[in-house]
Amino acid sequence: MIPLWFWPYAVATGNTVVLKPSEQDPLTHQKVVELAEEAGLPPGVLNVVHGGRKAVEAVCDHPDIVGVSFVGSSEVARAVYSRAAAAGKRVQALGGAKNHLIVLPDADLDVTTDACMDSVFGSTGQRCLAGSFLVGVGEAWGPLRERILDTACSWKIGDGLEPETDMGPVVSAAHRDRVNRLVTEGERDGVKVTLDGRGATVPGLEGGYWVGPTVFEDVPFDISVGTEEIFGPVANLNRAASLDEAIEAMRAGRFGNACSIFTTSGKAAREFRYRAGISMIGVNIGVAAPMAFFPFGGARSSFYGDLKAQGKDAIDFYTDKRVVISRW
Repeated sequence: MIPLWFWPYAVATGNTVVLKPSEQDPLTHQKVVELAEEAGLPPGVLNVVHGGRKAVEAVCDHPDIVGVSFVGSSEVARAVYSRAAAAGKRVQALGGAKNHLIVLPDADLDVTTDACMDSVFGSTGQRCLAGSFLVGVGEAWGPLRERILDTACSWKIGDGLEPETDMGPVVSAAHRDRVNRLVTEGERDGVKVTLDGRGATVPGLEGGYWVGPTVFEDVPFDISVGTEEIFGPVANLNRAASLDEAIEAMRAGRFGNACSIFTTSGKAAREFRYRAGISMIGVNIGVAAPMAFFPFGGARSSFYGDLKAQGKDAIDFYTDKRVVISRW
């Protein structure tokens, strides 16, 4: 999905592209490139290189590459932005997230539960728009907690190609171990693990990289599970006395990618919209993904650059504007 935020805009505005897919899942976009070639895209317009850090550094340094678009962790996004910009390139580098989903007492709990579950645990939590903090405001806390835990306990993990599967594996053994390590660190820091997905297994697929739905309660904002993007099926279930308190906690974090509020109050939604300080804002939406004609990208440590992905920003990023002043 993510390369499709970039290369179609670049090609449509007259550029050739060097695409380096993620080394974690290179085959999916290799197939997309083959289909583009079959559809008639001329040779040399869309080029593919595979690899890890060295390939990224080569793209950042190569004198014939004039712009770099990137999505990954905030640490790598900042490094890509710094290195490519130092080589005189324009850069859009999208980083990580720690997205807050804030639930008010007047929210429709059926809609809210479904949206929050899909946001946190859909794609096994491996997307930058996944919810991380589920915040119940006031009287919303108890019912939200009960519904999330009941639903998470019932989710079936397994082969994603099977229709009854709710959640598949994480991308690799190394990432499974990282998610489990962060959960263990949170437990050692004194956070209550109400639902523990470590050690999850699937009969017949014991070698898979399984992590079950995991829920922390009352997570402080100054420990690893409160500050780091886990990128896995882990929910931090917190409470707030008021909307003001929930917004203040959200704005105190280093990320600014996406956030959502769940409410039936237009007043609360309007206040949230103007005070959130986050780039992509949802109202009764679990995954606040804008349509392709609007810009996609975060704020603060979630984005490095000026022009974001998609929409008019993409057209501007991939276009070298020229002005002719003439007299006859």
